[in-house]
Amino acid sequence: MNGVNGQQNGSESNGCEEGLAKGCWIIGLINSQYKYLTAETFGFKINANGASLKKKQMWTLEPSGDGDSICLKSHLGRYLAVDAFGNVTCECEEKGEPGAKFEVSVTNDGSGRWMLRSLTRGYMLAASADKLTCSAGKVGAVASPAELWHVHLAARPQVNIRSIGRKRFAHLSEALDEIHVDANVPWGEDTLFTLEFRDAASGNASGRSGYAIHTCNNKYLHREGKLYDTFSKECLFSAEYHGGFLALRDHSGYYLSPIGSKAVLKTRSQSVTKDELFSLEDSLPQASFVAALNARYVSVKQGVDVTANQDEISDHETFQLEYDVSTKRWYIRTMQDRYWTLETGGGIQAAGDKRSSNALYDLVWQNDGSVAFRANNGKYIATKRSGHLYANADSVEESAKYFFYLINRPILVLKSEQGFVGYKSGSTRLECNKATYETILVERGEKGVVHFKGQNGKYWHADGEGVSAESANPEDGFFLELRDPNHICIKSLNGEYLTASKNGAFRLGGADFETATKWEY
Repeated sequence: MNGVNGQQNGSESNGCEEGLAKGCWIIGLINSQYKYLTAETFGFKINANGASLKKKQMWTLEPSGDGDSICLKSHLGRYLAVDAFGNVTCECEEKGEPGAKFEVSVTNDGSGRWMLRSLTRGYMLAASADKLTCSAGKVGAVASPAELWHVHLAARPQVNIRSIGRKRFAHLSEALDEIHVDANVPWGEDTLFTLEFRDAASGNASGRSGYAIHTCNNKYLHREGKLYDTFSKECLFSAEYHGGFLALRDHSGYYLSPIGSKAVLKTRSQSVTKDELFSLEDSLPQASFVAALNARYVSVKQGVDVTANQDEISDHETFQLEYDVSTKRWYIRTMQDRYWTLETGGGIQAAGDKRSSNALYDLVWQNDGSVAFRANNGKYIATKRSGHLYANADSVEESAKYFFYLINRPILVLKSEQGFVGYKSGSTRLECNKATYETILVERGEKGVVHFKGQNGKYWHADGEGVSAESANPEDGFFLELRDPNHICIKSLNGEYLTASKNGAFRLGGADFETATKWEY
């Protein structure tokens, strides 16, 4: 789940991980020295010495239940609290204790930094050397630099954006030059957005930390509503917490909201109403399938029959894959909220709007990069000469193979257990232990093959030594294999998987998917 009041395309699941309550965010807090608030693993010690956002630097922001105040819970499940002497501790087990409640406010200096005022002490949370204090300032006084915090959302960076006021989703406009917030459901690649955190310490040309909204056509949202090829300070927004929802403010103090009949996303108001509030929702995998038998896309364009008979991808050829944790199988859903369902005669139809065991399928990945669907009757789905799909194959022959494209990831962000995929400093070599991510452009080839392109305009080349973005032409192709809702395996054309090492290097490794790296995407 997502860490900013996220949902799963209409299902009521909130948070960055299962069980996270409504209105909770997972965040990192960065002080004026660009160090993260950190909860050490032992002794419940806290400091502001973290260099990047990792487990010890992640805090769950929870509504306290007392007005608009919030609580901050560490990765150890203990709450940040202030005692009677202004000492800041992180041993509190219950958020109901008065010393654990804080009030959030935002500076008016254009930096978007937060101030956290203790409800019991009335003073601001401050980072001083190796310790935190809550006794430095006075109520009503101008905050000192030590009392100001940049906020780094720990949500998965690729999301769907839903307007609370309009109850609609954001998508790229048909002219590809604006973002419009009028989609009923987040369907297809144009509803995917990457929230890029820009750290002031890394020299982002604005002098502020905040977020850029990166579209699927590799452009950035300008505060006046147009999309630009390059990032500038006019494309940077600070994140604000309002009752569990997100507001995004530009450097002049104006908030993003959908404006006019086209619901163009741009800044206008200096106050926050429902129109300025958003939730970030998990972007579930959406795919298209090409039948190996006739090289046509599987479609529901002509009615309830699921048929491989189309030459191009539209919403009718795009399907959402919804994972059933208990069976480790998948529901396949159409834009009309119908599920691929096994009918009595073995045919596959998208007629049912209810989930059932006959709407569950195993994805069986093949050595040649294709996938087969095993239905509830134990048979594989195969394509008839007419293009109709029937679950009547005992084995995976050519007619039972389909090539897979992950449609709603035209831009990828990849993460291993060691960190994000990004460039080694001063090099075209890629590593997978970075604190910040590099967005990767995905270009579709034939028969399920994709090519990866870096922001430097060069294509990925992978071998047994490593991976680099240095090729002028798309020579190396890859297959994507969906293993669960959040992870993929990446396989080369010769059958070797991209494998991460503990030192941050990654390369082509063995052909066994059991030992292959499952990349979070």
